[in-house]
Amino acid sequence: MKRIGKESVIYTFSPKHKPVEKVVPGEYVLFETEDAFGGQVKGEETPPDKLDWSRVDGATGPVYIEGAEPGDTLVVDVLDIRLQERGAIAAIPGYGGLSHLSFSPKAKVVRVDHSFVYFNDLKIAVRPMIGTIGVAPEGDEIPTGYPGRHGGNMDVSELGIGTRLYLPVFVKGALLALGDLHAVQADGELCVSAVESPGEVLVRFDLMRGRRASWPILETEESFQVIAAGRSLEEAMREAAEEAVRALMRARKTTFEEAYMLGSLLVDLRINQVVDPLLGARAVVPKGIVCIEDFLTGH
Repeated sequence: MKRIGKESVIYTFSPKHKPVEKVVPGEYVLFETEDAFGGQVKGEETPPDKLDWSRVDGATGPVYIEGAEPGDTLVVDVLDIRLQERGAIAAIPGYGGLSHLSFSPKAKVVRVDHSFVYFNDLKIAVRPMIGTIGVAPEGDEIPTGYPGRHGGNMDVSELGIGTRLYLPVFVKGALLALGDLHAVQADGELCVSAVESPGEVLVRFDLMRGRRASWPILETEESFQVIAAGRSLEEAMREAAEEAVRALMRARKTTFEEAYMLGSLLVDLRINQVVDPLLGARAVVPKGIVCIEDFLTGH
């Protein structure tokens, strides 16, 4: 197993980054990550509106996956996520889903254990997840705080232990990096942050050659989820829904109209986050009527 230390941090996904490690498909890789605030929130006295934003939303990596070529799909199995025993969350004026309201900046530090996040007198079940994971785009670099077709800061609440992520490969070696671990996050990530925690992520890579999806695909025990982004939630939902309907067309060997109707019966549309420069949504398709190959096309 290879270990990628949190000192290997990037703030953009870019084909220009030099890989910090090379791995082969099937190899186990442990990523150490700093929290999304870059470790700047030391306590509740930290003014979150005074953070150095150049140190926010870093990702550990990138790693070069041997054999990955443009047009392939990188398969990432999330085997384990281990968090430190503290996390931070912040409300920052001008940010989040309620950025139009006036409120005071506030940071909160909470205790995290294997079962719960302790928020005042509430015990909230821990659901460790990866906020940011992606590959290098083929064109200009993309800040790690942005979601997109390359992955990035998708903030999908279900992207946790036991899930599988399919990422389109745009450059040789893929150049994957990840970070921004959350102890718990609801869909939407309403206030601009979740319980942000440093930690470790154990993953295993594989490749599907010569085919890729238009957007990242998350596989859970029960579903395949198209993860899309847009300048508005409407745009993000349209992108995700179209990919889901086209997958239904391929799976059922039917017309667009039939698949479109089937989508109204079976495909759930969910909000990932409403706080990043691009907003995120996903289309959730139950397993049993589609398989991953239905989302992939040759390039």
